[in-house]
Amino acid sequence: MFIQTEATPNPATLKFLPGRVVLPESTFEARDVESAARSPLAQRLFDVPGVAGVYFGHDFISVTKIENEHGWPQVKPAILGAIMEHFQSGAPVLAEGVVLGGDDAEEFYDEADHDTVVTIKDLLETRVRPAVASDGGDITFRGFKEGVVYLEMKGACSGCPSSTATLRHGVQNLFKHFLPEVREVQAV
Repeated sequence: MFIQTEATPNPATLKFLPGRVVLPESTFEARDVESAARSPLAQRLFDVPGVAGVYFGHDFISVTKIENEHGWPQVKPAILGAIMEHFQSGAPVLAEGVVLGGDDAEEFYDEADHDTVVTIKDLLETRVRPAVASDGGDITFRGFKEGVVYLEMKGACSGCPSSTATLRHGVQNLFKHFLPEVREVQAV
């Protein structure tokens, strides 16, 4: 098994491409050992000293390390080994009975803004999420209120130094171009 790695805009996060589907539908994020309990692969990755978070996309795994504590030359080989061992073992990526897709965070917006929200979600799906996934992360809609779009950053994008610039200059300008009623984009 050959696993490729790619740098992400977040220096604390690397993207690992195992050459196979990781999650066929939806995504999974674990930011601590407790949330990793829902995935044998995430548990295995959290056993590597220095791992602070994991994110699974369709065909990639983003791993965030503890900043300034461990360097990638020390952490990366152990992560590669854990991913390889996991897939070779035939163990599932998610624990039995774990269902993804239902996000705990509830969306909020005024029903009068329904058409605007539909357009925001369409722009996110077709233009923003594919670009963000190529960097090892994800971005999801959380709400729209008084001209402000609220988005959640996940994976490599969560805590990334350039995520603010991505939101302000990329996503916000895109939304404003198509939707004059959008004044601002904020991360939650």
